[in-house]
Amino acid sequence: MSDYTEKEAKAGLDAELPSIETFPNQFPDYEITITVPEFTSVCPKTGLPDFGTLVLRYVPKDLCLELKSLKMYILAYRNLGIFYENAVNRILEDIVEACQPVKASVTGEFSPRGGMKSVVDAHFPRSS
Repeated sequence: MSDYTEKEAKAGLDAELPSIETFPNQFPDYEITITVPEFTSVCPKTGLPDFGTLVLRYVPKDLCLELKSLKMYILAYRNLGIFYENAVNRILEDIVEACQPVKASVTGEFSPRGGMKSVVDAHFPRSS
């Protein structure tokens, strides 16, 4: 039996974060890759920091992500209590909401904790 509660499981999912701005896309059918090598958030159970690298990939349709606002959005996770599985999925959902891409993915590769390294991949469109 786990001592994790629904509170920890959902921590950070409804947090108020800066908006991600966009600008009009000028070209069809290409992919943009954005790497965030110093992503940080906080474990909602232990309060310890989580460190990792995020790779965001998307094929824009009508809009592209504006990088300064994306940076401010990502920096807001620094003190946010959220499991990294939830962070990766929330970031994907927020990117999709902001720019409605043809397709997108977010990969989080997190530093080892307790001798185990985690990689979390989330993709849009969702398979179900």
